[in-house]
Amino acid sequence: MPGLEIPTWDPETALLIGTILLEAVILYVGYGVLERLVGPHLMEFLVGGGSNA
Repeated sequence: MPGLEIPTWDPETALLIGTILLEAVILYVGYGVLERLVGPHLMEFLVGGGSNA
């Protein structure tokens, strides 16, 4: 039947998809760590400490 064929995977395509997924995970973890380290200090700088009121 037409349309029911199982597609074959090209090794280069599989490698590209794997590389993109790995990059996405690394960026997700990296931005999470950066937000934990810099986020509170940046918010304090932008919003203020609240002690000047």
